[in-house]
Amino acid sequence: MPRTALVTCRPGPRVSVDRDLPVLARALADAGASASVEVWDDAGVDWAAFDLVLIRSTWDYSWRADEFTAWAERCGGATRLANPAAVVRWNTDKRYLADLAAAGVPTVPTSYAAPGESPGLPDGHEYVVKPTSGAGARFAARYTPGEHATAVRQVERMHAEGFTAMVQPYMRAIDTAGERALQFFGGRLLHASRKGAVLAPGTPYDARKVAHPGLEPWTPTAAEVAVAEAALAAVPGAAEPLYARVDLVDGDDGRPRVMELELVEPNLFLWLHERSLPRVVEAVLEAAR
Repeated sequence: MPRTALVTCRPGPRVSVDRDLPVLARALADAGASASVEVWDDAGVDWAAFDLVLIRSTWDYSWRADEFTAWAERCGGATRLANPAAVVRWNTDKRYLADLAAAGVPTVPTSYAAPGESPGLPDGHEYVVKPTSGAGARFAARYTPGEHATAVRQVERMHAEGFTAMVQPYMRAIDTAGERALQFFGGRLLHASRKGAVLAPGTPYDARKVAHPGLEPWTPTAAEVAVAEAALAAVPGAAEPLYARVDLVDGDDGRPRVMELELVEPNLFLWLHERSLPRVVEAVLEAAR
């Protein structure tokens, strides 16, 4: 009987509840697997005792990215980790968007400013400032050129806490077409969802946001699938990610672009796509064997 660990984090005021976790654990047990929910930073867990360690909702990792990636390296050296530690390390820093762009994948244009560097904020259009290590729109805000001083204060705050800032044009199509999330599991498209704009004008960067407003099922277009598959093909390393979520928005030309590629702990939204549960269970069991 394969032993699988579903990895989460400790509950806290800044951490959302993973609605899918108990459902997935129960479904794996019903399918004959030994599935237990474990906390990634619990020093008492023997990760080598599991056939598969599946990262699910380690949603506090962006506050402790170095510690988390070090854990992934240790865990991946003891057993099979999904996704692999090398993929996790690459994907915890959103500078991976530059790698995707260099590989010819359509992405949202992005510039970066590490601590001590000037962010070069735009003066002719709306833009978004956020950290390269973040989740749930934490430390993210939308600005107009007239809000330059406030944006500078945000960058200064992030730099003081050791974060690299990233600056992107605000993709105006989000307000009408939304943001689409294409989720893959076991190398195949699992399902897709669409949500509304997360960043409302004037919302402070340090305010808590609703990460998935108006989430609904979505049937992806052929162009969206093609861009998502191109992004996955550009992930470095020989090991194919077991799971992935590709977040897409439309550019001014109406064509989809990658906003984020989530390979660490994307929400599966199984509560919205219940029919996907058997396929997830099948892929997890195969990986555990």
